[in-house]
Amino acid sequence: MAESKAAKAGRKKPETHLGMVRRARRINRELAELYPYAHPELDFDGPFQLLVATVLSAQTTDLRVNQTTPALFAAYPTPEDLAAAVPEELEEIIRPTGFFRAKAKSLIGLSIALRDRFGGEVPRKLEDLVTLPGVGRKTANVVIGNAFGGAGITVDTHFGRLARRFGWTTEEDPEKVEADVMAIFPKSDWTMLSHRVVFHGRRVCHARKPACGACPIAPLCPSYGIGETDPEQARKLLKYELAGQPGQRLRPPADFPGGAAAPAAAGSAGSAGSAAESAGGRS
Repeated sequence: MAESKAAKAGRKKPETHLGMVRRARRINRELAELYPYAHPELDFDGPFQLLVATVLSAQTTDLRVNQTTPALFAAYPTPEDLAAAVPEELEEIIRPTGFFRAKAKSLIGLSIALRDRFGGEVPRKLEDLVTLPGVGRKTANVVIGNAFGGAGITVDTHFGRLARRFGWTTEEDPEKVEADVMAIFPKSDWTMLSHRVVFHGRRVCHARKPACGACPIAPLCPSYGIGETDPEQARKLLKYELAGQPGQRLRPPADFPGGAAAPAAAGSAGSAGSAAESAGGRS
């Protein structure tokens, strides 16, 4: 029996690789229109501060890091200062970021390496950066792309999640995700693409309940419908400046529409850090 025209019309053809690439690049263009102010959400002055802040950002929010680093850099403004830090004193400062013992060890180790192997300067090459304690490809790409103006794709949890939801990759391993996405976009797009995708993951395409009904790129997303599709309910799920709230930076760029976040309340950060460290010790 011949297949009806209606059945043929309702059957969707598999997306070709070229079609996926075109759709991916259109998503990037539309995210650029949605987030013309996309930027690193860590406060920093110079490569060393960005390197340290990025190491601290593991398993915590950028806001928590931004609330912690002013005291950290006041106490240890240079790699030489941080290399000579007393571990227990450093741990107490960075406690709010969680996993503070492991992070303190990494920060002292990378600072010793900067002092002894790189003349106190943060290296510009990925192959050098990843030799530093606590520094992987994600951290190296953050520094290369945002402190040195180079190109790098930052595969954090948000980027990896959205890359899979957008159909750019099926991989879970960050390095494989990075390789797949590098093959789709020109090198000149890599750094800003990372910011835009991470912005969208934090504000709209959340891990547990994406705001599909309020997503401007929903028509381009093969995962549409995994979250809230009712527009009114979806709008309630939006975060940060899209919900009229501050972003994660205490010192945001001048064009950021969400305003500055507040410093940590006295006495609140330490308990959060202690809880995170305790949780880390059980895992």
